[in-house]
Amino acid sequence: MMTSKPLNCDISESSRVVAAVEQISSDLGGEAVILNLKSGVYHGLNEVGARIWNLLQQPQVVKDIKQTILEEYEVEPEVCVGDLLALLNELKAAELIKVENETGT
Repeated sequence: MMTSKPLNCDISESSRVVAAVEQISSDLGGEAVILNLKSGVYHGLNEVGARIWNLLQQPQVVKDIKQTILEEYEVEPEVCVGDLLALLNELKAAELIKVENETGT
């Protein structure tokens, strides 16, 4: 029996996200390599992922990141938000970002 229960911190377009403190990253020819200092695991990002990672160095609202990517790359809005949320969930699972969900207003 499979049940899908929502995570405590689902990431939405109104979530505020920022890179975690316990990591270091480097730009490698337009791509990014990130080392999680707690786990010792390296993570690599392609050009678009690296651009998103650069945006995450300061707290950002997800919808603002989406808008920046839509302005800088040729991508459909639905594809953009799907890929963006998938990447942010992967980064969160790897403990590379912190997520604050907006509540109420």
